[in-house]
Amino acid sequence: MASEKRIRVLIVDDSAFMRKVLQSILIADPQIEVVGEARDGKAAVSQAESLKPDVITMDINMPGMDGLQATEVIMSTNPRPILIVSSESREGAGTTLKALELGAIDFVAKPSGGIDLDMNTVRDELTRKLKMAAKVRVVRTATRSKPQRTAAAPAARAEAANGNKPAETAAPSGRFPLVMIACSTGGPATLMKLVPAFAKDFPGAVVIVQHLPGTFTGQFSQQLAEIATIGVKEATHGEALRPGMLYVCPGSHHLRVSSSGRIGLDDGERIAGYRPCADVALESAAAHAGAMTVAVVLTGMGNDGARGVRAIKKAGGYVIAQDEASSVIFGMPAEAIKTGAVDEVLPLENIYSAIEKRVFQVASVAKAGAV
Repeated sequence: MASEKRIRVLIVDDSAFMRKVLQSILIADPQIEVVGEARDGKAAVSQAESLKPDVITMDINMPGMDGLQATEVIMSTNPRPILIVSSESREGAGTTLKALELGAIDFVAKPSGGIDLDMNTVRDELTRKLKMAAKVRVVRTATRSKPQRTAAAPAARAEAANGNKPAETAAPSGRFPLVMIACSTGGPATLMKLVPAFAKDFPGAVVIVQHLPGTFTGQFSQQLAEIATIGVKEATHGEALRPGMLYVCPGSHHLRVSSSGRIGLDDGERIAGYRPCADVALESAAAHAGAMTVAVVLTGMGNDGARGVRAIKKAGGYVIAQDEASSVIFGMPAEAIKTGAVDEVLPLENIYSAIEKRVFQVASVAKAGAV
């Protein structure tokens, strides 16, 4: 029997000692082969092209071309799966998020002790994430173009243009559509493309449940707000959902929507291995908004969201899943599709149009008093 193909890894780090430590960790795993080393971003770009590694481990803070610049070049010209391995992952959420937005798959934080053998304390996390990254479908995520907004609901747009405030787009009963977005691996880059499409006058509330550490989601909310037209904020406990706003679930908490439309947060134990757990948020949204709920399951590893989309479909809501070709990891969308609850499977560039079409439909029906 032929031996299993090993994962070919390029190590990028400005420290010769750290490159040696990383190599010793990786070659100890029989499934991994280190095919090259680079001491800065420029060398990383060159070796990524010539060696065509299965995965690149990328430091961020390097002289000359740093890891962010190298990630952007690689992901826009010769995309390869990139795993950030840097002390910046611990110290600078904004920098690490930038790398993820540029297309890096995941990150591993170097131990706070710095460049020493403490890297062995993250051995399991490093090899696990590296093997996961090797399975990723890479796309040119670093080349960003502003998503095109559609004209799916010109009447509603015209109404908003006449001076209505976001809250006034709600139905007379106070009910309005609720869009729930679930994502994990590959989510930051995907959301940076999707979120700018939401219009300022969007007649529903939007909630994002993205698997990220709790120390990252506040910064991520700010970065989304910088590119968005719709209002964006990190969700806070007890606040009322309102149309024309996008809420990011804190990474340290589960989020539930109450029967009165308020956000509830709790920092309880992981549920089915996740915190935040998208299933919890989706199920509560279904109970609150029923047929006015739209669920969107984007790229991610695992099955979080699969149980939740069943609840939304059962309540009369609508479910959209990202297709395999545009997903970084097709785990979460695939598991949602397997439930039979998904109404549409779409490439990323078509997802906002489908959201908008459904939202304006249910908003119009609600205004007529039929929902």
